[in-house]
Amino acid sequence: MAFSVMFRRVITKSKTQSQHSLRLLSNRVFIQNTIISNTNNNSIVENGGSVNSHHCYSSQASSVGGVGLPSYMRGAVFWEPNKPLIIEEFHMPRPKSGEILIKTKACGVCHSDLHLMKGDFSSYISPCVVGHEITGEVVEHGPFTDSKIVKRYPIGSHVVGAFSMPCGNCFFCSKGEDELCEDFSAYNRAKGTLFDGETRLFLRGSGKQIFMYCMGGLAEYCVVPAHALSILPNSLPYTESAILGCAVFTAYGAMAHAAEVRPGDSVAVIGIGGVGSSCLQIARAFGASDIIAVDVQDEKLQKAKQFGATHTINAIQEDAIEKIREITGGVGVDIAVEALGKPQTFFQCTQSVRDGGKAVMVGLTQTGAMGEVDVNLLVRRKIKVIGSYGAKPRQDLPKLVRLAETGVLNISDAVSRIYKFEEAVQAFHELDQGSIVGRAVIEIS
Repeated sequence: MAFSVMFRRVITKSKTQSQHSLRLLSNRVFIQNTIISNTNNNSIVENGGSVNSHHCYSSQASSVGGVGLPSYMRGAVFWEPNKPLIIEEFHMPRPKSGEILIKTKACGVCHSDLHLMKGDFSSYISPCVVGHEITGEVVEHGPFTDSKIVKRYPIGSHVVGAFSMPCGNCFFCSKGEDELCEDFSAYNRAKGTLFDGETRLFLRGSGKQIFMYCMGGLAEYCVVPAHALSILPNSLPYTESAILGCAVFTAYGAMAHAAEVRPGDSVAVIGIGGVGSSCLQIARAFGASDIIAVDVQDEKLQKAKQFGATHTINAIQEDAIEKIREITGGVGVDIAVEALGKPQTFFQCTQSVRDGGKAVMVGLTQTGAMGEVDVNLLVRRKIKVIGSYGAKPRQDLPKLVRLAETGVLNISDAVSRIYKFEEAVQAFHELDQGSIVGRAVIEIS
């Protein structure tokens, strides 16, 4: 991957030629900023294009906020595997019912985006705007949005967004299992859209639709379903707080819900990146006794002690499984967490737990990758292998904000690198090289 960000300069037509600047004063039809209004039929059409091809709403339903927004914004687009991100210009995205337009302030640099950019997620649709770990400012609510949501997230409020965006209405969401939301899986993960099956992103020059990886947060503005947000108090900074939406969020789901860590439990975390280091902090907060950090970089292991590790293991220099058993008196840990996403570490995780222990899998890897497990060990010693895909946004994200606000979670030291928006390619290159200790964040505005 190249180091420098590539830019595409778009030469636009004059106002009299541009379809997005057309003004027909005789019947007061405006096609501008991807919204069409017509006083003759009292309807508005969102997302640009022709009236026949888009949803129409009553003119009585108007968005809240959105005053003084620019006509265009920039976003980082993944076009094809192993090619650098390209910063493109977009028409301003607009929220629909139950959605909020965020002026993005910061976006985390996550391995999930890197997997996508390297082609590991073969089923995901492209081109798309990446980025799923964001903070920002509320600037607009979509038409027909529930008044309680508008009141909860007033214009100008600071928010943090979770990568897992629940619809709030499906079978799983109704059971409180937001992380398994059917619409998030069926639309965003399968089609790169929000829950109506449509993207909110269209290129400025050609009008070409660009898909969304989660909310497409590596952009100056992004549209986020309200259920994926939580208020961020003014006492917490935008930049460091971005990691609450994925790195810390993923770790909390693993430790609180999958592992169900209890005071006195012994815990091993394999892979001390952004998620792994957050697992250490949460294990400490939950009162775990032995907290063992496993990695192949001494720098990461040294920093792991700062986040709660009582023991560290360099898996190149020592046999991680044997060392874990040695530390635990030959028994193994109550809970082992795999936070890297490799078949080898999957095996290490299952072999490191005691009889009846829990092996929790968090790291993502290539589509179709397989992990080995000793079946007899699994059956005879009642080993539990559990997959974990983040926490529950509506329940847990406000808790994580509070833990950060009170200092239980150290988010400032967890962020080791800060990049500018124009340095996005460099940030992901350095993540790929393993040179980022902890979590990096890109400041956008």
